[in-house]
Amino acid sequence: MDADLIIIGGGPAGYFAAETAAKEGLSVILFEENQLGGVCLNEGCIPTKSLLNSAKIFSVSKNSEKFGVSANPSFNIIEANKWKDETVIKLRKSLELLMKHNHINLIKKNAKIIGPNTVKTDEEIYKAENILLATGSSFVVPKIPGIENAITSKEVLSLQSIPSSVIIIGGGVIGIELASFFSCLNVEVTVVEMLPEIVPLMDAEMASILRRSMSSVNFLLSSKVEKIEKDTVYLVQDKKELKIKADLIIVATGRRPLIDNESFFSIGLDFSEKGVRTDERMKTNIPGLYAAGDITGRFMLAHAAYRMGQVAVNNICNKKDIMREFALPWVIYSLPEAAGVGLTEEELKKREIPYKKSVVPMRANGRFLAEHGEQPGACKILVYEKTGILAGVHMVGSYASEIISSATVMIECELRDREIKEIIFPHPTVSEIIKDSILGLK
Repeated sequence: MDADLIIIGGGPAGYFAAETAAKEGLSVILFEENQLGGVCLNEGCIPTKSLLNSAKIFSVSKNSEKFGVSANPSFNIIEANKWKDETVIKLRKSLELLMKHNHINLIKKNAKIIGPNTVKTDEEIYKAENILLATGSSFVVPKIPGIENAITSKEVLSLQSIPSSVIIIGGGVIGIELASFFSCLNVEVTVVEMLPEIVPLMDAEMASILRRSMSSVNFLLSSKVEKIEKDTVYLVQDKKELKIKADLIIVATGRRPLIDNESFFSIGLDFSEKGVRTDERMKTNIPGLYAAGDITGRFMLAHAAYRMGQVAVNNICNKKDIMREFALPWVIYSLPEAAGVGLTEEELKKREIPYKKSVVPMRANGRFLAEHGEQPGACKILVYEKTGILAGVHMVGSYASEIISSATVMIECELRDREIKEIIFPHPTVSEIIKDSILGLK
Protein backbone atom coordinates (compact mmCIF):
# COMPACT_ATOMS: atom_id res chain seq x y z
CA MET A 1 0.00 0.00 0.00
CA ASP A 2 1.19 3.52 -0.85
CA ALA A 3 -0.71 5.09 2.06
CA ASP A 4 -3.18 4.41 4.84
CA LEU A 5 -5.58 6.94 3.32
CA ILE A 6 -5.97 8.49 -0.12
CA ILE A 7 -8.16 11.57 -0.39
CA ILE A 8 -9.42 12.84 -3.75
CA GLY A 9 -10.25 16.54 -3.47
CA GLY A 10 -8.53 19.31 -1.53
CA GLY A 11 -11.53 21.38 -0.45
CA PRO A 12 -12.81 21.71 3.15
CA ALA A 13 -13.78 18.03 3.46
CA GLY A 14 -10.54 16.82 1.90
CA TYR A 15 -7.91 19.00 3.55
CA PHE A 16 -9.52 18.85 6.99
CA ALA A 17 -9.77 15.05 6.75
CA ALA A 18 -6.12 14.93 5.66
CA GLU A 19 -5.02 17.00 8.66
CA THR A 20 -7.18 14.96 11.05
CA ALA A 21 -5.86 11.66 9.69
CA ALA A 22 -2.22 12.77 9.82
CA LYS A 23 -2.61 13.78 13.46
CA GLU A 24 -3.95 10.27 14.11
CA GLY A 25 -0.70 8.86 12.71
CA LEU A 26 -2.02 7.78 9.30
CA SER A 27 0.02 8.23 6.13
CA VAL A 28 -2.00 10.38 3.74
CA ILE A 29 -1.95 11.17 0.01
CA LEU A 30 -4.11 14.14 -0.99
CA PHE A 31 -4.95 14.69 -4.67
CA GLU A 32 -6.03 18.17 -5.81
CA GLU A 33 -5.69 19.17 -9.46
CA ASN A 34 -6.62 22.82 -8.89
CA GLN A 35 -5.92 25.13 -5.98
CA LEU A 36 -5.84 23.74 -2.45
CA GLY A 37 -8.85 24.93 -0.49
CA GLY A 38 -11.42 24.08 -3.14
CA VAL A 39 -14.30 26.29 -4.19
CA CYS A 40 -14.81 27.62 -0.65
CA LEU A 41 -11.41 29.25 -0.36
CA ASN A 42 -10.80 30.16 -3.99
CA GLU A 43 -14.20 30.92 -5.53
CA GLY A 44 -16.78 30.93 -2.76
CA CYS A 45 -16.84 31.49 1.00
CA ILE A 46 -13.69 33.54 1.50
CA PRO A 47 -13.48 35.79 -1.60
CA THR A 48 -17.21 36.55 -1.60
CA LYS A 49 -17.15 37.47 2.10
CA SER A 50 -14.16 39.72 1.46
CA LEU A 51 -16.01 41.65 -1.25
CA LEU A 52 -19.22 41.69 0.79
CA ASN A 53 -17.37 43.21 3.72
CA SER A 54 -15.93 45.94 1.49
CA ALA A 55 -19.41 46.73 0.18
CA LYS A 56 -20.87 46.76 3.70
CA ILE A 57 -18.17 49.19 4.90
CA PHE A 58 -19.06 51.46 1.98
CA SER A 59 -22.77 51.23 2.74
CA VAL A 60 -22.32 51.96 6.45
CA SER A 61 -20.03 54.90 5.62
CA LYS A 62 -22.69 56.39 3.35
CA ASN A 63 -25.23 56.35 6.14
CA SER A 64 -23.03 57.32 9.08
CA GLU A 65 -24.23 60.88 9.69
CA LYS A 66 -26.98 59.82 12.11
CA PHE A 67 -24.20 58.37 14.27
CA GLY A 68 -22.35 61.69 14.27
CA VAL A 69 -19.83 60.69 11.60
CA SER A 70 -19.57 62.60 8.33
CA ALA A 71 -17.97 60.82 5.38
CA ASN A 72 -17.80 61.05 1.61
CA PRO A 73 -16.86 57.48 0.66
CA SER A 74 -16.16 56.02 -2.75
CA PHE A 75 -15.87 52.37 -3.77
CA ASN A 76 -12.88 51.10 -5.72
CA ILE A 77 -13.51 47.62 -7.10
CA ILE A 78 -9.86 47.24 -8.15
CA GLU A 79 -8.62 47.81 -4.58
CA ALA A 80 -11.39 45.62 -3.17
CA ASN A 81 -10.33 42.81 -5.51
CA LYS A 82 -6.70 43.31 -4.51
CA TRP A 83 -7.59 42.88 -0.83
CA LYS A 84 -9.71 39.82 -1.67
CA ASP A 85 -6.90 38.20 -3.67
CA GLU A 86 -4.31 38.87 -0.96
CA THR A 87 -6.58 37.23 1.60
CA VAL A 88 -7.11 34.14 -0.54
CA ILE A 89 -3.39 33.77 -1.27
CA LYS A 90 -2.46 34.06 2.42
CA LEU A 91 -4.97 31.41 3.44
CA ARG A 92 -3.95 29.10 0.60
CA LYS A 93 -0.28 29.36 1.57
CA SER A 94 -1.23 28.63 5.18
CA LEU A 95 -3.04 25.49 4.05
CA GLU A 96 -0.04 24.35 2.00
CA LEU A 97 2.23 24.84 5.02
CA LEU A 98 -0.25 22.92 7.16
CA MET A 99 -0.16 19.98 4.75
CA LYS A 100 3.64 20.06 4.72
CA HIS A 101 3.87 20.34 8.51
CA ASN A 102 1.68 17.25 8.89
CA HIS A 103 3.72 15.30 6.29
CA ILE A 104 0.76 14.97 3.94
CA ASN A 105 1.76 14.02 0.39
CA LEU A 106 -0.04 16.63 -1.72
CA ILE A 107 -0.18 15.63 -5.38
CA LYS A 108 -1.50 18.36 -7.69
CA LYS A 109 -3.10 16.05 -10.23
CA ASN A 110 -6.55 14.74 -11.07
CA ALA A 111 -7.22 11.28 -9.67
CA LYS A 112 -9.93 8.72 -10.40
CA ILE A 113 -10.98 5.73 -8.39
CA ILE A 114 -10.68 2.60 -10.54
CA GLY A 115 -11.21 -0.22 -8.09
CA PRO A 116 -11.18 -1.29 -4.44
CA ASN A 117 -8.44 0.63 -2.61
CA THR A 118 -7.09 1.88 -5.97
CA VAL A 119 -6.87 5.25 -7.74
CA LYS A 120 -5.21 6.32 -10.95
CA THR A 121 -3.64 9.61 -12.02
CA ASP A 122 -2.10 9.89 -15.48
CA GLU A 123 -0.46 6.47 -15.85
CA GLU A 124 0.34 6.01 -12.16
CA ILE A 125 -1.54 3.70 -9.82
CA TYR A 126 -1.87 4.36 -6.08
CA LYS A 127 -3.26 2.06 -3.42
CA ALA A 128 -4.47 2.69 0.13
CA GLU A 129 -6.33 0.87 2.90
CA ASN A 130 -9.03 3.52 2.69
CA ILE A 131 -10.13 6.14 0.15
CA LEU A 132 -12.14 9.30 0.77
CA LEU A 133 -14.04 10.95 -2.09
CA ALA A 134 -14.27 14.70 -1.55
CA THR A 135 -14.47 16.16 -5.06
CA GLY A 136 -17.05 18.83 -4.22
CA SER A 137 -19.64 20.40 -6.49
CA SER A 138 -20.13 22.63 -9.52
CA PHE A 139 -22.56 25.37 -10.54
CA VAL A 140 -26.06 24.44 -11.64
CA VAL A 141 -26.62 26.18 -14.97
CA PRO A 142 -30.31 25.88 -15.94
CA LYS A 143 -31.27 25.02 -19.49
CA ILE A 144 -32.59 28.44 -20.39
CA PRO A 145 -32.26 29.69 -23.99
CA GLY A 146 -29.60 32.40 -24.00
CA ILE A 147 -28.12 31.43 -20.62
CA GLU A 148 -24.67 32.09 -22.11
CA ASN A 149 -25.49 35.79 -21.74
CA ALA A 150 -25.33 35.37 -17.96
CA ILE A 151 -22.34 34.93 -15.66
CA THR A 152 -21.95 33.02 -12.38
CA SER A 153 -20.71 34.16 -8.98
CA LYS A 154 -17.22 33.02 -10.03
CA GLU A 155 -17.03 35.70 -12.71
CA VAL A 156 -18.41 38.30 -10.29
CA LEU A 157 -15.18 37.87 -8.31
CA SER A 158 -13.15 39.30 -11.18
CA LEU A 159 -15.31 42.27 -12.22
CA GLN A 160 -13.24 45.32 -13.12
CA SER A 161 -16.12 47.78 -12.93
CA ILE A 162 -19.46 48.04 -11.18
CA PRO A 163 -22.58 47.88 -13.39
CA SER A 164 -25.46 50.28 -12.87
CA SER A 165 -28.05 47.47 -12.89
CA VAL A 166 -28.04 43.72 -12.22
CA ILE A 167 -30.52 40.87 -12.62
CA ILE A 168 -29.87 37.85 -10.41
CA ILE A 169 -31.61 34.60 -11.37
CA GLY A 170 -32.11 32.67 -8.16
CA GLY A 171 -33.09 33.82 -4.68
CA GLY A 172 -31.17 31.25 -2.67
CA VAL A 173 -28.17 31.86 -0.42
CA ILE A 174 -25.79 32.81 -3.24
CA GLY A 175 -28.34 35.04 -4.94
CA ILE A 176 -29.18 36.92 -1.76
CA GLU A 177 -25.53 37.51 -0.90
CA LEU A 178 -24.89 38.86 -4.40
CA ALA A 179 -27.98 41.05 -4.14
CA SER A 180 -26.62 42.51 -0.90
CA PHE A 181 -23.21 43.13 -2.44
CA PHE A 182 -24.54 45.08 -5.40
CA SER A 183 -27.30 46.92 -3.54
CA CYS A 184 -24.74 48.17 -0.99
CA LEU A 185 -22.95 49.77 -3.95
CA ASN A 186 -26.08 51.63 -5.13
CA VAL A 187 -26.62 49.21 -8.02
CA GLU A 188 -30.21 48.64 -9.16
CA VAL A 189 -30.81 44.97 -8.29
CA THR A 190 -33.61 42.63 -9.37
CA VAL A 191 -33.82 39.08 -8.00
CA VAL A 192 -35.90 36.56 -9.96
CA GLU A 193 -37.03 33.53 -7.92
CA MET A 194 -39.25 30.64 -9.06
CA LEU A 195 -40.59 29.90 -5.56
CA PRO A 196 -43.06 32.08 -3.64
CA GLU A 197 -40.37 33.08 -1.12
CA ILE A 198 -36.59 33.53 -1.09
CA VAL A 199 -34.13 31.07 0.53
CA PRO A 200 -36.23 27.90 0.83
CA LEU A 201 -34.04 26.50 3.62
CA MET A 202 -35.08 29.39 5.90
CA ASP A 203 -38.01 29.53 8.24
CA ALA A 204 -40.62 31.21 6.03
CA GLU A 205 -41.48 33.96 8.52
CA MET A 206 -37.81 34.89 8.84
CA ALA A 207 -37.25 34.72 5.07
CA SER A 208 -40.02 37.27 4.68
CA ILE A 209 -38.34 39.55 7.24
CA LEU A 210 -35.00 39.23 5.43
CA ARG A 211 -36.58 40.03 2.05
CA ARG A 212 -38.43 43.06 3.39
CA SER A 213 -35.29 44.31 5.11
CA MET A 214 -33.54 44.43 1.71
CA SER A 215 -35.83 47.25 0.65
CA SER A 216 -33.62 48.53 -2.18
CA VAL A 217 -33.79 45.17 -3.98
CA ASN A 218 -36.65 44.39 -6.38
CA PHE A 219 -37.81 40.80 -5.79
CA LEU A 220 -39.83 39.03 -8.48
CA LEU A 221 -41.16 35.91 -6.74
CA SER A 222 -43.04 32.99 -8.31
CA SER A 223 -41.34 33.95 -11.55
CA LYS A 224 -39.96 31.63 -14.21
CA VAL A 225 -37.30 32.77 -16.66
CA GLU A 226 -38.23 31.78 -20.21
CA LYS A 227 -35.21 33.07 -22.12
CA ILE A 228 -32.38 35.59 -22.11
CA GLU A 229 -31.45 37.80 -25.05
CA LYS A 230 -28.32 39.91 -24.58
CA ASP A 231 -29.22 42.28 -21.71
CA THR A 232 -32.89 41.26 -21.46
CA VAL A 233 -34.54 38.56 -19.36
CA TYR A 234 -37.97 37.31 -20.42
CA LEU A 235 -40.03 35.76 -17.63
CA VAL A 236 -43.53 34.75 -16.59
CA GLN A 237 -45.04 35.85 -13.27
CA ASP A 238 -48.62 34.98 -12.36
CA LYS A 239 -49.28 34.09 -16.00
CA LYS A 240 -48.07 37.53 -17.05
CA GLU A 241 -45.18 37.85 -19.47
CA LEU A 242 -42.54 40.35 -18.39
CA LYS A 243 -39.20 41.48 -19.72
CA ILE A 244 -36.53 43.29 -17.75
CA LYS A 245 -33.16 44.70 -18.74
CA ALA A 246 -29.87 45.12 -16.89
CA ASP A 247 -26.20 45.77 -17.55
CA LEU A 248 -25.30 42.43 -15.97
CA ILE A 249 -27.19 39.14 -15.65
CA ILE A 250 -26.06 36.61 -13.04
CA VAL A 251 -27.25 33.03 -12.65
CA ALA A 252 -27.27 31.84 -9.04
CA THR A 253 -29.42 28.71 -9.08
CA GLY A 254 -27.34 26.54 -6.78
CA ARG A 255 -24.75 23.80 -7.04
CA ARG A 256 -24.69 20.07 -7.81
CA PRO A 257 -22.30 17.27 -6.74
CA LEU A 258 -19.38 16.53 -9.07
CA ILE A 259 -20.19 12.99 -10.10
CA ASP A 260 -17.77 10.86 -12.15
CA ASN A 261 -20.38 8.60 -13.76
CA GLU A 262 -17.95 6.37 -15.67
CA SER A 263 -15.62 5.46 -12.81
CA PHE A 264 -18.41 5.29 -10.21
CA PHE A 265 -20.42 2.89 -12.39
CA SER A 266 -17.33 0.77 -13.06
CA ILE A 267 -16.70 0.10 -9.36
CA GLY A 268 -20.37 -0.39 -8.47
CA LEU A 269 -20.65 2.69 -6.27
CA ASP A 270 -24.15 3.56 -5.03
CA PHE A 271 -24.85 7.09 -6.28
CA SER A 272 -27.33 9.26 -8.16
CA GLU A 273 -27.26 12.70 -9.74
CA LYS A 274 -28.05 14.00 -6.23
CA GLY A 275 -24.80 12.65 -4.84
CA VAL A 276 -22.88 9.66 -3.49
CA ARG A 277 -24.91 7.78 -0.90
CA THR A 278 -23.33 7.21 2.51
CA ASP A 279 -24.45 6.09 5.93
CA GLU A 280 -24.13 8.27 9.03
CA ARG A 281 -20.47 7.21 9.35
CA MET A 282 -19.78 8.52 5.83
CA LYS A 283 -19.23 4.97 4.53
CA THR A 284 -20.35 4.12 0.99
CA ASN A 285 -21.57 0.70 -0.11
CA ILE A 286 -17.97 -0.25 -0.99
CA PRO A 287 -15.72 -1.39 1.89
CA GLY A 288 -12.90 1.05 2.57
CA LEU A 289 -14.50 3.83 0.48
CA TYR A 290 -15.89 6.94 2.15
CA ALA A 291 -17.39 10.18 0.83
CA ALA A 292 -17.64 13.62 2.44
CA GLY A 293 -18.66 17.16 1.56
CA ASP A 294 -20.67 18.42 -1.39
CA ILE A 295 -20.23 15.17 -3.32
CA THR A 296 -22.74 13.55 -0.95
CA GLY A 297 -25.33 16.16 -1.93
CA ARG A 298 -26.52 16.35 1.66
CA PHE A 299 -25.38 19.83 2.67
CA MET A 300 -23.58 22.30 0.42
CA LEU A 301 -21.85 23.92 3.39
CA ALA A 302 -18.13 24.10 4.13
CA HIS A 303 -18.59 23.49 7.86
CA ALA A 304 -20.72 20.42 7.11
CA ALA A 305 -17.89 19.21 4.86
CA TYR A 306 -15.36 19.68 7.68
CA ARG A 307 -17.47 17.58 9.99
CA MET A 308 -18.13 14.86 7.40
CA GLY A 309 -14.40 14.55 6.74
CA GLN A 310 -13.75 14.32 10.48
CA VAL A 311 -16.44 11.64 10.92
CA ALA A 312 -14.96 9.59 8.06
CA VAL A 313 -11.44 9.70 9.53
CA ASN A 314 -12.66 8.87 13.03
CA ASN A 315 -14.37 5.75 11.73
CA ILE A 316 -11.30 4.79 9.71
CA CYS A 317 -9.36 5.01 12.97
CA ASN A 318 -11.97 2.82 14.70
CA LYS A 319 -13.36 5.73 16.70
CA LYS A 320 -17.13 5.49 16.68
CA ASP A 321 -18.57 8.70 15.29
CA ILE A 322 -21.64 9.70 13.31
CA MET A 323 -22.75 12.72 11.29
CA ARG A 324 -25.53 14.32 13.31
CA GLU A 325 -27.69 16.60 11.21
CA PHE A 326 -30.22 18.04 13.66
CA ALA A 327 -27.84 20.77 14.87
CA LEU A 328 -26.29 21.97 11.62
CA PRO A 329 -26.22 25.78 11.40
CA TRP A 330 -26.34 27.87 8.23
CA VAL A 331 -25.59 31.54 7.57
CA ILE A 332 -26.36 34.11 4.88
CA TYR A 333 -23.81 36.93 4.93
CA SER A 334 -26.20 39.51 3.53
CA LEU A 335 -27.02 42.95 4.91
CA PRO A 336 -28.60 42.26 7.31
CA GLU A 337 -27.24 38.80 8.03
CA ALA A 338 -29.45 35.76 8.53
CA ALA A 339 -28.71 32.49 10.30
CA GLY A 340 -30.49 29.46 11.64
CA VAL A 341 -30.12 26.06 13.24
CA GLY A 342 -32.54 23.24 13.98
CA LEU A 343 -36.10 22.85 12.75
CA THR A 344 -38.21 25.55 11.13
CA GLU A 345 -41.82 26.19 12.07
CA GLU A 346 -42.90 24.66 8.75
CA GLU A 347 -41.00 21.44 9.55
CA LEU A 348 -42.59 21.19 12.99
CA LYS A 349 -46.05 21.64 11.49
CA LYS A 350 -45.36 19.07 8.77
CA ARG A 351 -44.27 16.53 11.37
CA GLU A 352 -47.30 17.43 13.53
CA ILE A 353 -45.06 18.15 16.52
CA PRO A 354 -46.59 20.46 19.15
CA TYR A 355 -44.37 23.48 19.77
CA LYS A 356 -44.13 26.89 21.36
CA LYS A 357 -42.54 29.91 19.71
CA SER A 358 -41.34 33.40 20.48
CA VAL A 359 -40.31 36.14 18.06
CA VAL A 360 -38.49 39.20 19.39
CA PRO A 361 -37.46 42.15 17.18
CA MET A 362 -33.75 42.93 17.19
CA ARG A 363 -34.41 46.55 18.12
CA ALA A 364 -35.59 45.32 21.53
CA ASN A 365 -31.94 44.52 22.27
CA GLY A 366 -29.95 47.35 23.85
CA ARG A 367 -26.68 47.00 21.95
CA PHE A 368 -28.44 46.40 18.64
CA LEU A 369 -30.55 49.54 19.05
CA ALA A 370 -27.49 51.60 20.07
CA GLU A 371 -25.49 50.50 17.03
CA HIS A 372 -28.16 49.95 14.36
CA GLY A 373 -31.24 51.90 15.41
CA GLU A 374 -34.49 50.71 13.87
CA GLN A 375 -32.80 48.40 11.35
CA PRO A 376 -35.08 45.39 10.64
CA GLY A 377 -34.34 42.05 12.23
CA ALA A 378 -35.69 39.47 14.65
CA CYS A 379 -34.90 36.33 16.61
CA LYS A 380 -37.30 33.39 16.51
CA ILE A 381 -37.18 30.60 19.08
CA LEU A 382 -38.98 27.27 18.71
CA VAL A 383 -39.22 24.70 21.54
CA TYR A 384 -40.92 21.33 21.80
CA GLU A 385 -44.12 21.87 23.79
CA LYS A 386 -43.96 18.63 25.77
CA THR A 387 -40.31 18.75 26.84
CA GLY A 388 -39.29 22.41 26.51
CA ILE A 389 -36.19 21.28 24.57
CA LEU A 390 -34.93 23.84 22.08
CA ALA A 391 -35.98 22.83 18.54
CA GLY A 392 -34.87 25.75 16.38
CA VAL A 393 -33.33 29.21 16.44
CA HIS A 394 -33.66 31.57 13.46
CA MET A 395 -32.27 35.09 13.22
CA VAL A 396 -32.15 38.09 10.90
CA GLY A 397 -29.87 40.95 11.90
CA SER A 398 -26.27 42.01 12.39
CA TYR A 399 -24.05 39.54 14.30
CA ALA A 400 -26.39 36.63 13.47
CA SER A 401 -23.47 34.73 11.90
CA GLU A 402 -21.56 34.82 15.20
CA ILE A 403 -24.44 34.35 17.62
CA ILE A 404 -25.82 31.23 15.92
CA SER A 405 -22.92 29.13 17.23
CA SER A 406 -24.20 29.43 20.81
CA ALA A 407 -27.66 28.37 19.66
CA THR A 408 -26.09 25.38 17.89
CA VAL A 409 -24.47 24.26 21.14
CA MET A 410 -27.81 24.60 22.94
CA ILE A 411 -29.57 22.41 20.37
CA GLU A 412 -26.70 19.91 20.23
CA CYS A 413 -26.87 19.57 24.02
CA GLU A 414 -30.69 19.42 23.96
CA LEU A 415 -31.08 22.23 26.48
CA ARG A 416 -34.54 23.02 27.80
CA ASP A 417 -36.03 26.50 27.90
CA ARG A 418 -35.76 26.58 31.70
CA GLU A 419 -32.05 25.74 31.49
CA ILE A 420 -31.40 28.48 28.92
CA LYS A 421 -33.17 30.96 31.21
CA GLU A 422 -30.48 30.23 33.81
CA ILE A 423 -27.55 30.99 31.46
CA ILE A 424 -25.84 34.33 32.09
CA PHE A 425 -25.29 36.28 28.88
CA PRO A 426 -22.88 39.25 28.91
CA HIS A 427 -24.56 42.66 28.77
CA PRO A 428 -24.85 44.55 26.54
CA THR A 429 -24.49 42.04 23.71
CA VAL A 430 -26.76 41.19 20.82
CA SER A 431 -26.53 37.53 21.90
CA GLU A 432 -28.92 38.39 24.76
CA ILE A 433 -31.66 38.30 22.14
CA ILE A 434 -31.66 34.49 22.51
CA LYS A 435 -32.44 34.69 26.23
CA ASP A 436 -34.98 37.47 25.65
CA SER A 437 -36.72 35.25 23.11
CA ILE A 438 -36.76 32.32 25.52
CA LEU A 439 -38.26 34.57 28.21
CA GLY A 440 -40.88 35.59 25.67
CA LEU A 441 -42.24 32.06 25.33
CA LYS A 442 -45.85 31.70 26.46
